[in-house]
Amino acid sequence: MYRISVDTGGTFTDVVVTDDKGRLYIGKALTTPERSFSGLSAAIANAADQIGITFETLMAETRLLVYGTTRATNAIIERKTAKTALLVTKGFPDTLIYRNGGKLNSSQINAAVSPPFVPRHLTFEIPERINAEGGVERALDIDATRSILEELKVRGVEAIAVSFLWSIANPTHERGVGKMIEAMLPGVPYTLSSELNPVIREYPRTSSTAIDASLKPLMQTHLSAIRTDMNAAGFKGELLVSASSGGVMHIEDMALKPIYMAKSGPAMAPLAGIAYTQSEGLKDDIIIVDTGGTTFDVSLIRAGTVKYSRDTWIGGQLSGTLLGIATVDIRSVGAGGGSIAWIDSGGLLRVGPRSAGSVPGPACYGKGGTFPTVTDSAVALGYIDPDRFLGGRMKLDKSAAVAAITPIARSIGKSVEETAAAILKLASETMIKAIEDITINDGVHPADSVLVAGGGAAGLNILSIAKSLNSKSVIIPKTAGAISASGGQFSDVAIDFSGSCFTSTDQYEKDKVQALLSDLSARADEFESDLKRRGISNFTRRVYVQARYERQQFEMEIELPIEWIKAGEDLTVLREIYDTQCKRLYGFSRADAPIETITWRLRVVADLPQPEVTWTGPKEGSMDIRTTKAYFDGHGLVDTQVYNGTTIPLETLIEGPAIIEEPTTTVVVDPGITGKLSANGNYIFSFGA
Repeated sequence: MYRISVDTGGTFTDVVVTDDKGRLYIGKALTTPERSFSGLSAAIANAADQIGITFETLMAETRLLVYGTTRATNAIIERKTAKTALLVTKGFPDTLIYRNGGKLNSSQINAAVSPPFVPRHLTFEIPERINAEGGVERALDIDATRSILEELKVRGVEAIAVSFLWSIANPTHERGVGKMIEAMLPGVPYTLSSELNPVIREYPRTSSTAIDASLKPLMQTHLSAIRTDMNAAGFKGELLVSASSGGVMHIEDMALKPIYMAKSGPAMAPLAGIAYTQSEGLKDDIIIVDTGGTTFDVSLIRAGTVKYSRDTWIGGQLSGTLLGIATVDIRSVGAGGGSIAWIDSGGLLRVGPRSAGSVPGPACYGKGGTFPTVTDSAVALGYIDPDRFLGGRMKLDKSAAVAAITPIARSIGKSVEETAAAILKLASETMIKAIEDITINDGVHPADSVLVAGGGAAGLNILSIAKSLNSKSVIIPKTAGAISASGGQFSDVAIDFSGSCFTSTDQYEKDKVQALLSDLSARADEFESDLKRRGISNFTRRVYVQARYERQQFEMEIELPIEWIKAGEDLTVLREIYDTQCKRLYGFSRADAPIETITWRLRVVADLPQPEVTWTGPKEGSMDIRTTKAYFDGHGLVDTQVYNGTTIPLETLIEGPAIIEEPTTTVVVDPGITGKLSANGNYIFSFGA
């Protein structure tokens, strides 16, 4: 029997398959935006070929498939979601316009911001009002609401988001509107903020509600099509979907809350990072990078725990759209293999954020692309053999890559090789800044962490990046070309239940906190009962709280001992944990200041069977090595050994300059860098003490 995990990216669809003996097989194919299953089936067929069975046999003998995709994220970025109406309390129509306020550059007067996720002309004010204590200040105006819903029907609205003031204290009015939508607009999906994301801040709650509602028509259709196509292909196992929370959800549950599909693919990479570092007995502080064709994604593991955030923006921090839910903290920048190099108005060379994607793709793909990209630069430098890309399944055109780079080379007065090296170096600088952003801002120094690199383009420059960051160790797994899909092999079913309860340690309202935690526990019990009926029996719970010192503006989330879920009153422990984390992140703590608690989150993880990954390397003396000319910045064209990665025996030392060609990625080892292929099948490079 087999387990398949999938990551459908903007350029490639990655598939990882494990069998009962823990052996991994990687499949890769170009993503097909017009019909996802075409690229997905091609990638699965590629993996089946490596196993030595047919596509039909692999599908029939797969007991579990974890599906991840960037479709939801791309729909949010490109605003290609359903025509959505937003219903708000009368007098509060501009929540999505005002956002959280503020801007990153205080001196920039006219900071560019994206338009509100739901336009103002589709925002409607409902006469009703709940106060902060849950009392009804103004009853829901049924006639006015009915009139507005009739207008929505005339306007052809495809989804509805409902976010009323203080519905988290009393959801009666939101639920009433939900019943009216079902009666008057049957079939039109809707989302209630009090059910999706009952948190105290208006903008995060409203933003997440609007996003979720707008994704329902698109993603429900997409998930239904995937299920139909999978069944038609002979798949009879269980279909799960990777979630932005770093776990997986059953496809039926995901269809009800599709916002959890945003950032779902990259959210799997940290799970692979944990598995690979643990197998090598290395540190628990891990930086995971995933360099795809479109973006460079960075996430962090601290003390063996995935870092989460409720401050995940899509389309730019403060200026874009806030997801508003707890997600794996992932920082993404437009610097991938398909990132386009260009000259700005001042004559300076730039790289990204625009990407060539999979269609038409980099110029070397020969599919009509004419802009120079990072991948074109790697081909021009001699790092990627045009005849051996993706294990020889896809031929590249080096002359097209050189032709695309030449105009830029002439513009800056450099040779093609020098320009290609500069393009790769600029992309590296962007990636370094992203790594420093997530590590240094969290009190972690990159030099004290293990760097785990994945993504089809990661190996092109990750060693030079690690050297610049003074990292001690770098792990590049055999599955690096599909690291997010690899994470799906180590995933569990996970879901978060959250709610708001404002109180302070100097006037602590234990009963209110305990009532909320009891409600979260009851919802978790129901979730676990449902999974037990599906044959899952092992569960883990973790409790978090967003808190702040009195008179601070924004909160910080900390994890509390699970005992808090029962007693909810050990303020000494709460203060110790909060003060310690504040000191680590910001260099200060205020032991004399009351701590205000805002939002509580209970995370439930249901354990799934996970593979014990094994690698059987080839025998000594079987290595396939050739020599080529490759250009390295500061060294020029040098003789470089090129290793066929599939023929390297375990424990083999590799000295730069060298190039390792794996079927789904290429690892460039710069002069002076030494590493080895470990007994666990990971390439490990160290840079001294």
